[in-house]
Amino acid sequence: MSLINSKTTADFIPWDSAISLVHKLYKDKNYVMSLFVACGIFMGLRVRDLRALRWNQLLQGGVITITEHKTKKDRQIKLSPDLVEHVKLCYEAMGITNPNEHIFLSQKKTVISTQWFNRLLKEVRTKYRVPCKNISCHALRKTFGRAIFERSENNREMALIKLSEVFGHSNVQITKR
Repeated sequence: MSLINSKTTADFIPWDSAISLVHKLYKDKNYVMSLFVACGIFMGLRVRDLRALRWNQLLQGGVITITEHKTKKDRQIKLSPDLVEHVKLCYEAMGITNPNEHIFLSQKKTVISTQWFNRLLKEVRTKYRVPCKNISCHALRKTFGRAIFERSENNREMALIKLSEVFGHSNVQITKR
């Protein structure tokens, strides 16, 4: 937790460590956190948009369209087959019967808060020794961006421009930061 009136920024999680974390959480039957990390790193959404996801949106695979809460803009997301497969495995393991319900529900059947996810991520970081000093929900979005950037080593400037569009940033300098 940060101090009042102080600024902290989340770090990214190295891609291999993030994928490993998804698998470890699943193996330990922590399906909600496994899904949360997987959706965060594969989709690059803000936490509020992640929290709004429903099973039926992801189970179908292909391309989904969401309206981002912050920008009110529609965004099309091509779902990774690996993510869709992981969602299906978790869906079955959790015994979900209503595909229309939110994915990230607490035991009380309310959507888990951002603050609670941040707290859980800090616990996960410690338990699984995740190499990320300042972890928060935003670290997942940064992990997504870093992975895209690193995979486009031949044209990093174009990758930054594309990421700026995907993230809805007003300029590339914000994306670089």
